[in-house]
Amino acid sequence: MLTNTGTVCRAFEAMMCVEEENILKQHAILVSGAASGLGQTTARMLADNGYSVAALDRVQINASSLPANTKAYSVDVTDTDAVDAVCAQVAEDFGGIWGLVNCAGIVKGGKLLSHKGPHSADVFRQVIEVNVIGTFNLMRAVSGHLAGNATDPHGQRGVIVNTSSIAAYDGQIGQIAYAASKGAIASMTLPAARDMASLGVRVVSVAPGIFDTPMMSGVAPEVRVALEATVPFPAKLADPADFGSMVRHIFENKTLNGEVIRLDGALRMAPQ
Repeated sequence: MLTNTGTVCRAFEAMMCVEEENILKQHAILVSGAASGLGQTTARMLADNGYSVAALDRVQINASSLPANTKAYSVDVTDTDAVDAVCAQVAEDFGGIWGLVNCAGIVKGGKLLSHKGPHSADVFRQVIEVNVIGTFNLMRAVSGHLAGNATDPHGQRGVIVNTSSIAAYDGQIGQIAYAASKGAIASMTLPAARDMASLGVRVVSVAPGIFDTPMMSGVAPEVRVALEATVPFPAKLADPADFGSMVRHIFENKTLNGEVIRLDGALRMAPQ
C-alpha cells in the first residue's frame, strides 16, 4: 500500500512539473533581430518547440508568416523608453516574460587608419549603440519582469541569451568597431549572470562563427568557397538552425550559466 501511495505521489509530482513547465512556455521569450538571419531562425525554432515567442525587430515583421504562438513587435533597441514599453506590452499580451534572446545587431567595417583617413567616430559609435547598448537595454528591461516570475521546478525564473561573436577574440583587420561591440557582450556575460543568480535567472552568450545568413547572400561564389575553406570542420558556412538549436539547449540545460559558447567549427580567424 505504501508503495502504491509513493507511486501515486511521484506521478502527481511529475504531472505538476509538466503543468508548471507548460505554463512557463506560455510566457514569452523575446527574440530581437527576428526579421531575418539568426534571430528569425531562433524565433521559429523556439516556437516550433512549444515556446511562446515575441519577435522583435526595427523593421515590420510580416505577422501572417509567424507561427500561431508568436507575435511581432517593432522596436528600436537603442531607444530605452521604446524598449521598456514593448517589454511591458509583451508581458501584458503573454501574461509574462520567461526569457530573452538578443540577436539584433549591425556589422560595419573600417580600419583604425586607412587611405581615407582615421576611422569614423560616428560609425564606431553607431555599432556600439546598436550592438552593446541595444543588448543592454533589453537585458535591463526584461530583468525586472523575470525577477517577478514564480520559480519553475528547478528554482529558475528565466533565461537571457546574448549574441557575441568569435570576432570578440579573433577580430580581423577592419573589424575594430564590431570586435569591440561583441567583446563587450562577451564581457557582460559573467557579471550579468552573477547579478541575476540570486533571482534564479541564468545568463549565457553564444559567439557564432561564419553562418549562412542573408548577410552572406551578396558574397561572390569564390569568396564563399574561400570562407568555407577557413573552417576546420565542418568546412562550410554554418547552418543558422545550429544557432537556434544551441539557444534552445541553453534554455533547457539548467547548469549552463555565465558562459560564452563559441559555435564556430573550430575556426580561429586569420588577420584578414
